[in-house]
Amino acid sequence: MTAERARRGASLEVLRAEAHDELQTVIMARCRDGEDPWDFMTELPTVDELVVWMLRADRIRDDGDRLPNAARDYRLLRQIALDHPPLTRTVWSMLGRLDRAAG
Repeated sequence: MTAERARRGASLEVLRAEAHDELQTVIMARCRDGEDPWDFMTELPTVDELVVWMLRADRIRDDGDRLPNAARDYRLLRQIALDHPPLTRTVWSMLGRLDRAAG
């Protein structure tokens, strides 16, 4: 079973634990490469942001790896917020940053 298939039915707590583990791995790797955590920690996504990106990637894979245009990406992220209400604030924050970056 692939990771994305395993995530499909996973609870938000499981998704958050998976994202936390992934972030810890990134932090360890960067520290081992000699980077100072004070220099890169603000660049890393939060656990909930990583969960949203993982769910987004799963949905893109489910759609035949077709990358969404801006309008479809908005709908896709909004649907993640609807499916996972505790992620709503994170999704809207991410959408706001994406809008500012695009504008």
